[in-house]
Amino acid sequence: MGKVKAKISNWKQYNQALVNRDSVIFWIDLAAIKAWPYLMHNAHHGR
Repeated sequence: MGKVKAKISNWKQYNQALVNRDSVIFWIDLAAIKAWPYLMHNAHHGR
């Protein structure tokens, strides 16, 4: 048997959901932003 497809009644909302599907929103704490340059100086590359 094939999959049953749901009927879409609100196309505007459906299209907006497709647009928003790949968007990612995240927050960075102010303390993390201030500490960012210090993290870069202490990083070791290679062995």
